[in-house]
Amino acid sequence: MEKLKIIIVDDHEFFRKGLAITINKFDYANIVAEATNGLEFLDIIKIKEADIVLMDIKMPLMNGIDATKAAMQSFPGLKIIALSMFGDEQYLQSMLDAGAKGFLLKNIRTSDLDRALKIIAEGKNFFSEELLTYFTERFSNREGKTGSFDPLTGRELEILQHIANGLTNKEIADKLFISVRTVTNHRANINSKTGANNTAKLIAFALKHNLISIN
Repeated sequence: MEKLKIIIVDDHEFFRKGLAITINKFDYANIVAEATNGLEFLDIIKIKEADIVLMDIKMPLMNGIDATKAAMQSFPGLKIIALSMFGDEQYLQSMLDAGAKGFLLKNIRTSDLDRALKIIAEGKNFFSEELLTYFTERFSNREGKTGSFDPLTGRELEILQHIANGLTNKEIADKLFISVRTVTNHRANINSKTGANNTAKLIAFALKHNLISIN
């Protein structure tokens, strides 16, 4: 079986090298390149094939958000994961909007990193539980006293699970044999019922109310 090809993009050498050593110990993964900023990464990705990119958010010259946007335009199949620290939460939705498949805390345990890489390799999203807790708590504070919401239909629940798994509107449409417009309408209804105005909040809400599962 061919190993996963992974690129690490982070301006902190000590962290980057340590993460590379850890990942190279996994028998299914191999670090093919490292970059210290977004511009350097964009040069590397033109000549180095990769399956997964672990992307820091705040870096000099070009940040992770802009680098993710640019990379996804040229390499839409690339799986980019945001590397985050507590305090970076305000940037995570921008990373998701740019095309990232999820986010990992930089102090993630080795066992969780192992699980995350395998899940991401399958094309699914992965979110560090601590950061999902942050989104859930923030969302709960805005839900109101009752915390009630209009129940989702079976189709909406199905689409919600596919969203959590990282599928695009087109991929969901193809999977369910419906139009992209229909998926878009369902997503609008889901957002309206849950009050979530972005993907991270939607998934946090869904997990809190046991509407989805993330393996």
